[in-house]
Amino acid sequence: MYEICTETPDDEPEVEALYDLCFAPGRTALSSYRLREGVPRVADLCLLLRGEGGSLQAAIRYWPARIGAHRVLLLGPIAVHPIAQGEGLGALLMRDSLARAARAGWERVLLVGDAPYYSRFGFTRLDHVEMPPPTNPDRVLGLELCEGAWVDVAGPVTRADTAAPPAGLAQGGPVRHIDRT
Repeated sequence: MYEICTETPDDEPEVEALYDLCFAPGRTALSSYRLREGVPRVADLCLLLRGEGGSLQAAIRYWPARIGAHRVLLLGPIAVHPIAQGEGLGALLMRDSLARAARAGWERVLLVGDAPYYSRFGFTRLDHVEMPPPTNPDRVLGLELCEGAWVDVAGPVTRADTAAPPAGLAQGGPVRHIDRT
């Protein structure tokens, strides 16, 4: 049995340790991290997947960003503990979090990643969206959560305003649990 729950501030050290384990040293030097610095996460979409006994098996985070006047949901990072990779846990978190994002009113999701992996969730290359350098343009991918969400959205990705989050995008609140078996 697995449990999906929202990340809390108390979970941060454990989640950061998982990211350190799964990604190369220097991960925080990537350009996508510059878009996240000082910007609160979209708390309701930052999810953890825990196994028997509460062990952390996977985590996913989301951040607000902008492309011109358009708000964008920046996905990442997502990680699965090495002992649990290949069990479909990352896909479980992706599908659950994307469904939550759509229900919360987000229209589009952006990530930097491998097209062959993320295409199975509907992500496609965004030719007219520019992540800060030195991002490989082939790895800039997007997903529409509502039809036409990426139409006429082009230009550089910028940091979100750090003031108040848009309506329906809570930055805290109660932890919600979903049991999966």
